Amino acid sequence: MQIEKVMEQILPIFREELEDESIVLTPSSTAAEIENWDSLTNIQLIVSIEKYYKIRFTSKEIQEFKNVGELCACILSKLSRG
Repeated sequence: MQIEKVMEQILPIFREELEDESIVLTPSSTAAEIENWDSLTNIQLIVSIEKYYKIRFTSKEIQEFKNVGELCACILSKLSRG
């Protein structure tokens, strides 16, 4: 699987949690660029993504994500360790 595929899979999660069907994600997308993506919704996004993929992020990983691409890379890494 590649980052583009993960982004396709998490897009509906972002749209649902942020209540915005117009969201478009790119690897460089950040919370500062997306309306309603604040610290609370970030937690909701992380929990929903963890449930979807049946994975767990560490607090350190979450704090280090700079953009959606880094989030997707971490998901891929966890899935490959499966």
